[in-house]
Order: sequence, then structure tokens, then C-alpha cells
Amino acid sequence: MKTWRLAVLALSFLLLGGCLVTFKDPLPAHEAAPDELLGHWTSKNAWGEPLNLQISRVGEHRYKAVSYPKASPAQRDEYLFTVSRHGSRWYLSAPLPARLGGHYFLAGFEFDDKHELVVYNLDLEQIHQAIGQQVLHGSTVDTVEGAGVLIDSAMSQVFAYLDDPANADVFVEAVRYRRAGR
Repeated sequence: MKTWRLAVLALSFLLLGGCLVTFKDPLPAHEAAPDELLGHWTSKNAWGEPLNLQISRVGEHRYKAVSYPKASPAQRDEYLFTVSRHGSRWYLSAPLPARLGGHYFLAGFEFDDKHELVVYNLDLEQIHQAIGQQVLHGSTVDTVEGAGVLIDSAMSQVFAYLDDPANADVFVEAVRYRRAGR
């Protein structure tokens, strides 16, 4: 359950299959998150168990996500992250622990018409194709969770690729949260 808890509870900082797309550089902390992101969110894991996510501001343009299963509130995971908006999508970036390759994770997020928080991960196969086509630069990395890829392209190049409507299928929905109490 620990692997799933990391995947779902930490704003899906990990891809469900254990395959990670990581980046050498984080998002710069120069943009404020939308106010709608802050607060208490809920979801369910693969076994239908309730999950909680609390997102708060911890400094200027820095945020903290605290995740925990409803049945075990003492089992908390905390993650610091920054956000940035490029094109029509919001992104979040967080450092990963060394056992997961270190570096930084990047995910997309949006609020749907039901005001749910929808988090998107990057599709590892699509990223491998972009590297093969030399659109992005990176290398394969091994972690305890499986093989992944480390992107070392400049973030401006990464966002040019991600913001291109032709690459919209590089994002896969990882988790959907509802505002607590709704």
C-alpha cells in the first residue's frame, strides 16, 4: 500500500506503474497558485479507502501538500512544491527523495466544471518518443519503483513541448480530488 499511497496521496507525484518522468530543474517559485488549490481535498484509493489531502501556503509562492488515509491520520506524508502556469495548464513541481531518483517531479493540474482537482502525470512512453525524436533531451534512470527517465532539457524547451496542442496526449489523468465537505 505504501507505493499506492505515495502515488495517490502526494498529488500523484509518482506515476502509478512506478515509472517516473523527472527533471533536473524545478519550476521557479515566482508564481502564486490559484486560491482554489488551497484547502482540504478528498479522494479514494484503488481499494475504495478514503484519502485526505491538505494543501497550504508555506511561503511566498511555495506550498505544502499533506496527505494521509482517513483511517490512519498519523500516517502523513508531506511534500513541498511550487506551481507555474504555461499555456492553458497549471503545473506543479516537487523534489523527490533519493530512493526515487531525486531531482524533481512535474505534474499538470486543473479544476474541472465540477470544481474537482484533477492531477495529470506525464506518459512515460510519450516522453521516450520525444527523446527519441530529439525534441527533449534525457536519459533512462533506475529507481526502487522501476525504470524512469530524467529530462535535462531547459524548462523553456520542456514547456514549449508540453504547451503544444499536438502533444496534449502526453498527459494522463492520475487522480481526481473533491473538495472536502462536498
